[in-house]
Amino acid sequence: MNLEFEPIDLKKQKDYLKRLSECSQLASDYSFANLWGWEEEYGLQWAWHDNLVWLKQTKPSNVYWAPVGQWTQVDWNKIFENIDQHTVFTRIPEELINIWRPSLGDRIRIEEERRNWDYIYSLEELIELKGNRFHKKRNLLNQFIKKYDYKFVNFGPELVEPAMAMQEDWCNWRNCESSEILAAENRAVLKIFMNWDKLVDLTGGAILVDNMIVAYTVAEKYSPDTVLIHYEKGCPDYKGVYQAINQMFLAHLTEAFKWVNREQDLGEEGLRKAKLSYNPVEFLRKYRVISK
Repeated sequence: MNLEFEPIDLKKQKDYLKRLSECSQLASDYSFANLWGWEEEYGLQWAWHDNLVWLKQTKPSNVYWAPVGQWTQVDWNKIFENIDQHTVFTRIPEELINIWRPSLGDRIRIEEERRNWDYIYSLEELIELKGNRFHKKRNLLNQFIKKYDYKFVNFGPELVEPAMAMQEDWCNWRNCESSEILAAENRAVLKIFMNWDKLVDLTGGAILVDNMIVAYTVAEKYSPDTVLIHYEKGCPDYKGVYQAINQMFLAHLTEAFKWVNREQDLGEEGLRKAKLSYNPVEFLRKYRVISK
């Protein structure tokens, strides 16, 4: 298929969000803030063709993501007639797989991609932290509340500079430059912060102690029932700070969200353990697809 790919363009954000809203399942990868924030790290590009936005990742190699648009209104057989053999698609949400599988049959090979599954949580459970499953989280949260004279504030443009300063400190604590994943994430975080007022539906919160940010969350109002957590950072000197920012941000939301999407673990053992410890209620499964 003859597609003209170009860099992700901030000027087309609202047009993209309209197409995204037509998808029957919203995986975290396809948030505009994610695409634009990680554009340089993954070499992301898009092509606008008919009623779909095609996404291509060029680093470290060429692979395609799920096309964005109204999946049920597409003649996938006709499209795949013009797709080369051995073309690789990644991060394909399960609902699109359920459309492709009966439609394309033997034209594709489907593989589970566990490292990219989104973790979905009950917002109510993460606020209330009831029962034995959340005992450790609740205990750490209470320790933070009792020990520190803190203030929670909703994130706004006035917090961008102090949050960027905290992010720099966090990277020094974690030695980001020794990890390509953390270094890439740091560049994406700073790109989002520097363009905070230009990105639609971003939200967040911060905890201050002695008028200094000790934790922050960057999130997005992703759908009427789901809030998407992009970044969550805390100062390691404050015990329970991660449990505090997690719970307080969600407790201060005014929208009637039901679910929290905390993105994927990328196959990182420590990150997987941390995400599982918050007791996800389900996963948004994603797959890798190879055309035959």
